Formats: sequence, structure tokens, C-alpha cells
Amino acid sequence: MDFYAVGKKIKELRKNIGISQEELAEGICTQAQISKIEKGIVFPYASTLYLISQKLGVDVNYFFDIGMTPRLDYVQEVSHQLKKARRTFNYNDIKQIVKAEEQNPLFIQNNANLQILKWHKGIYEYELDKDVKKAITTLQEAINLTHKNNKVYSERELEILISVGMFYFNEDIMKAKEVFTEIREGIMLLPYLSDYTIKTRFFYNYARLLTRSEKIEESIKYCQDGISWCLEKDTMFLLGELHYQIGYNFELLNDKDKAKVYMEKALVVFELQQDDKYIQFIKNKITELTSL
Repeated sequence: MDFYAVGKKIKELRKNIGISQEELAEGICTQAQISKIEKGIVFPYASTLYLISQKLGVDVNYFFDIGMTPRLDYVQEVSHQLKKARRTFNYNDIKQIVKAEEQNPLFIQNNANLQILKWHKGIYEYELDKDVKKAITTLQEAINLTHKNNKVYSERELEILISVGMFYFNEDIMKAKEVFTEIREGIMLLPYLSDYTIKTRFFYNYARLLTRSEKIEESIKYCQDGISWCLEKDTMFLLGELHYQIGYNFELLNDKDKAKVYMEKALVVFELQQDDKYIQFIKNKITELTSL
């Protein structure tokens, strides 16, 4: 077990959520013990590591993976490349990466690592193969690799559930709502989110679902909550999309003036991000709203 790697990750997660060693230690152990753990001088008992993981908002197995998985840097790089391809909608790259790694012992001999591949396999099965049923089955298999005995969902499991909800979005609106309700409850059970974008994705996609269900006012509220969350975390991730969704909602309510205001805010965000795939579309929407 690599004590130093585990201690380093505990320190990193603690600083990410903005708590001191003393705050992390409260109700678990002493501040001095946390200091020794973070320096890799000692390794905590399993029960102590579990309590630390709960405060930091991660699954305890995450620390065992870090301490015991060989070539974790390689696994992390593959995960990073998949995340990058997912965020840029490059599904062919996702398929290529998954195919290249699906016989790699680093993945097939470790359920947490295998889960990464299965998640992204489900994504390309949906986006490229257009096989909704197969994709959702693959995603459920991915969740089942680590989700045992109805325990609280981990952050990655929630991310995969968001993919499931999105796949149901155009197929079965009621099932999609069930999934997003489960995601909302799962997020509430986590004391902290080390990846705060999970909550942003929930706000945005649930708001879209509410719009599709003709619950416009409720959708606007979730968008506003999402914008507040982005501002709190000082991030622009999905900030433009959330403003656009509010504008679209107001357009559906025939409030053209408010729709235009939010479309213009969305345009500013996308221009700052140099996100060309939305800029011209929103400019056209603003022109259309101005002419009405």
C-alpha cells in the first residue's frame, strides 16, 4: 500500500472543499493524526479511512485504489482523455479509446477502472450505434460493478446515472424523471462533492426534462439554482447552457423580452468560452426575438 499517495490525495481533497485538518479530524481522530496521514507517515485504520472518505465525499475504495493500483497515472490519463472526448462530443474517440483498453489488465482486473470503460462504452453505443436499450443495459452494468447493497451512490455512479437519465430523455420521459429524482436524492446524501460539476449537470438536465414536461416555471427555478451554484463555485461550466434554457423557457411563455435578455447573457458566456458550436445559433435566436 502506497501510504504517501493516499495521504497526498486526502490532503488534495480536503483543500478542494476548503476545510482545515482540524475540521476533517473532528469526530474522527486528532488533527495531529490527520497531519501524519497526509504526510504518509502512518496509514489509518479502515474505520478511520471510511469516516475520512465520508467527510471528503468519496467512496472509501477510492483510497484503496490509489494505494494499491499499479500505474494509476496511466488509468488517470485514460480517464482524462475519455472525459475530454465526452465533453467535446467526440464519440468516435471514445469508442477508439475504449476498444484499445478493454483487454488491459489495469481495467479488467479492477472494477472501479472497468467501470470507466463500461460507462463510456454505453455512451458510444447510444450516440454512434443508436442502440438505446443496449446502452442503458451497459450503463447499469457499469453502476453494478461498484454499487452494492443499496449503499449511497458514489460521485461516479451519479455521473453514470445522469447519462442514463439523458438517454431516457427522448425515449421515456417518465422513466427519465424517475432517474433524475434518484440522482437528486443521491446528491443530497453526499456530505461533499469533490466534483461539483455533477450538481451543475443535474440542474441543467433536470431543467430540460421539466421543460419537456411543460413545467416551465419549475424549469426556470432549477436553471436559476444551477446558475447560483456556478457562481458559488466560480465556474463557467454549463453557465451558458443554463442561461439559454431560461431564455428558451421564457420564449415558450411568450415573454420575448425576458427571453432575449437571457439569450444575450448566454451569448456572452459562449463567446468568452470561444464555444463556436452555440454562438451563431444563439445570435440567430436573438435576431428572431428582436424582430417579433
